[in-house]
Amino acid sequence: MKKIIQSCIIAGSVLYNTTLFAASALDAERNTTAEVPKKAVVVTRGDVKIIEATENIRYISQQMAKEYLFLFKTPYPEETKAKLKRSLIELAENLRVISATTKDADTKDILEFLSYSKDQIAQIFTEEVTPEQAALMMDYSETLLEGADSIAAAHAYDFTKEEYMLIVTKKMEYLIERMMKYYIALHVGFDNVTNKEQMQQAIKKFDENMKVIEAYNYPKEVKPVEKKIVRSWQANKDFLARSESLFIPKLMLLSTDSLEHLTTQISMYHNKNQ
Repeated sequence: MKKIIQSCIIAGSVLYNTTLFAASALDAERNTTAEVPKKAVVVTRGDVKIIEATENIRYISQQMAKEYLFLFKTPYPEETKAKLKRSLIELAENLRVISATTKDADTKDILEFLSYSKDQIAQIFTEEVTPEQAALMMDYSETLLEGADSIAAAHAYDFTKEEYMLIVTKKMEYLIERMMKYYIALHVGFDNVTNKEQMQQAIKKFDENMKVIEAYNYPKEVKPVEKKIVRSWQANKDFLARSESLFIPKLMLLSTDSLEHLTTQISMYHNKNQ
């Protein structure tokens, strides 16, 4: 199994900027829409824990790649490397939750694949930051994303309204990281059509999820947060649209962190309402 996994990873690295990789990445992106799963199953606490863990893995997969790419621009690399190490620990913990919970054979096979990817990322963190290593990080971020999507599909169930809204906000958090991953990538040596398309797809998906948020009837005490999210997203979207001519990574990271914080507040509201 390990030989098969290693071969798959190597192949993925070689094909990073090919049409085959682009198709794979687009498939992963299509799986991030805010649709309610239609699979009707008996829901267990284990399924809920696994869905939560897959959402966390989606987020971490994009966050780690974004932070690694930022190493090419930051004057404080040690701070960023510390963040990467913390993210790797969080990734390991979420993989452990799924491993200890699932009884699904396919999920167990995917977990072995993801665990191998985690170990390879850990190795990258011990080595010099190079464009080649950055390309591998981009590859592994997609591997983790696709694996999380597959595991989530295997444990999907019909969400309640509040669970659905919670998933929407979690996807928004992940999409912020994904947008910034490609925003930085385009300016540190990975300026290609595929990455541009992926950033635009992430922006489009975030817009779709924003419409879901705006359509929800929030109580009076939450309305101010909703309005702030709308304003913050519009400002960030405008800067993302000008990314080819205006690259301001530090400011954009601060701005999107603020947007993410607001999204987390909405997420917490829905989490409490489950």
